[in-house]
Amino acid sequence: MKNSIAERVRDFLKLYPPFNLLSTDKLFDIAKEVVIIYLEKGDVLFKEGTRCDNHFYIIREGAVSLTYIKNHIQEVVSISDTGDIFGVRPLITQENYKLTASAHEESIVYGIPIKSFQKASEHNSKVYKYLITAFASNSYDAYTSKETKEIFIDYLPNNSQDIPYFQTVKYTKKPVTCTANSSLQDAALKMSTNKIGGIIVIDEAKKPVGIITNSDITRKIATGLFSIHTPVSRIMSSPVITSKRHLTVADGQLEMINHNIGHLCITKDGTVNSKLVGVLTQHDILVTLGNNPSVLLKEIKRVNRTKKLRNIRLKANGLLKSYLEQNIPITHIIKVIAQINDAITVRAIEIALPKMPTPPPVAFAWMALGSQGRKEQLLYTDQDNALVFEDVSEEKYEETQAYFLELSKHITKSLNKIGFEYCEADMMASNREWCKSITAWKHQFKNWILKPDEKAVLLSSIFFDYNFVYGDRKLTEALTHTIFKTLKETSLLYVFMGQNAVKSPPPLGFFKQFLVEQNGEQKDLFNIKHRALMPLIDAARLLILSHGIKGINSTYERYAKLAEIEPYNKELYESCLYAFKALTKFKTKQGLLHNTSGKFIDLKSLSKEEKLKLKRCFKPIQEIQQSLTFRFDLKNFL
Repeated sequence: MKNSIAERVRDFLKLYPPFNLLSTDKLFDIAKEVVIIYLEKGDVLFKEGTRCDNHFYIIREGAVSLTYIKNHIQEVVSISDTGDIFGVRPLITQENYKLTASAHEESIVYGIPIKSFQKASEHNSKVYKYLITAFASNSYDAYTSKETKEIFIDYLPNNSQDIPYFQTVKYTKKPVTCTANSSLQDAALKMSTNKIGGIIVIDEAKKPVGIITNSDITRKIATGLFSIHTPVSRIMSSPVITSKRHLTVADGQLEMINHNIGHLCITKDGTVNSKLVGVLTQHDILVTLGNNPSVLLKEIKRVNRTKKLRNIRLKANGLLKSYLEQNIPITHIIKVIAQINDAITVRAIEIALPKMPTPPPVAFAWMALGSQGRKEQLLYTDQDNALVFEDVSEEKYEETQAYFLELSKHITKSLNKIGFEYCEADMMASNREWCKSITAWKHQFKNWILKPDEKAVLLSSIFFDYNFVYGDRKLTEALTHTIFKTLKETSLLYVFMGQNAVKSPPPLGFFKQFLVEQNGEQKDLFNIKHRALMPLIDAARLLILSHGIKGINSTYERYAKLAEIEPYNKELYESCLYAFKALTKFKTKQGLLHNTSGKFIDLKSLSKEEKLKLKRCFKPIQEIQQSLTFRFDLKNFL
């Protein structure tokens, strides 16, 4: 009998990775056993700390939030939507869930049976490679969070970086061990002292006979099943999985996935019948590949030359390309690249400071502006930055400003060498207009707010998105306080900002054709930045400022916040949020494909499907512009 439900499930799955890497027959075998789950908004699929079940999941319709609890506060890791997979921890490790998955809105989720999936995908390295990435990008653990400020360990070699993937992996050659007669207490103390997650149990001949992990101890001692004096032989996992020396990164990954383990014992001849010579962990694989945020951030801190920072930023571009190829959520990608960009800027400043004849005369703060200030700078773009320094006496002002202008020249020169071009409009801290004392900056922003004109609006579109990067944060906090205090005195700036946000017409003409450039070098090209992205960015900035909300700079976070505080406009704001994410992803892909900023797109190079995807994103632009026109009474000013 024809199984129409299974066929519909199969037809959906084949549209998304990693299922599109499987044959139709194998995909149908999986589809027949898929569990279809209907979730109301707020329904929880699984909770942080609970035991992993026998499925992982893909979203058919709707959206699912992945969160964790930190200091009794719920933190959002990501919001997954149609086609995204999550809950893959059971495929990778036997640990409990590290995240909570709950319906962000009414949703339909497919539960993929792990055993059926493993059978269908056996020996398919591309499938495993994708799943490792999905696991890493949605993982949370305290060590990674501490190292990268809540940017999670990821790695994904792309086609241009497959050499590391197939090179010999570097494993731990002096593993921490214990004997089978050791007590659980002794094993736990060794693990704690050496800060490791597992200990290998060996016999008299130093052959591996078992392994104890943190989760074993937690489950079996903390629950009272065994005392701390119990011999490790009572609870160790045995036999261990072994491999020979000189295995590749790819081999190590596949072994860990096939056997659902996090530690691989390396023995002299590759079997359990020979001496233990090392142990390979998931962390060792990450370090060998090097193409992950945690490793890149550590590398940034160590380098002392601009050239090396450039090489790291190029690696970040490879990471960006890999993430896009593997369909990692764009919000996660934005956070990762923003963290790397800020870390590179900080190191460039640290390298520049010793070049000055004396230490800074007063405290200062470096501010990123524009796309970096919004933490949305994925590709190489030009620099937008500013510097604020502590107030000094009038007679010392010029001398102090000269010092910071010289320092800024060193910094902007380094950033230029790294790949961030000088701003054509000279909106950089090396320009005295953008290098001022805190009082001068307060006066400048008051002027823009209380006496707005076209220039003020243009500059506010860059400067109102500033973000602290380095130095004394109190200076930028004082500036922010003055800005929001002044904004309460007038609404005139909002009108000017509103005019700016709606001046660019919707990206489609009367006959639903793309509006392209009419002359110049870019004739007949579509400007995705100014026609599509900037109207969304400008609208989000205006609306969040009008609500007096501080500390939210990124466009997608602004729309998420607006949806929260204006529930009656939630649908519109969420549409804008999704459109922004899709357009950002499209622009970035085009930029990487053509080695450009992605700003201008040759429509003739797009498929019909790609053009349709673009057009779907344009409806929210028109709707948000209409909303702004009504809210700020712009018809009387246009």
